[in-house]
Amino acid sequence: MTATEIKTEINKVLENVPEGALADVLSYLKQLPLKTPDDIKLTAHLRQILTEDSELLERLAQ
Repeated sequence: MTATEIKTEINKVLENVPEGALADVLSYLKQLPLKTPDDIKLTAHLRQILTEDSELLERLAQ
């Protein structure tokens, strides 16, 4: 996927983001240029763990 295609997809998704969450999304996006590639990779790995192990995390939280 090209950068232009990705930006188009991001815009489509943003159309469905609740208004209350838009400020959080904007804040996150503004912080990305300040992150190192390792920080971004770490965040992606954490997101993957949280997504794949959400059931386990829910059980642990109880």
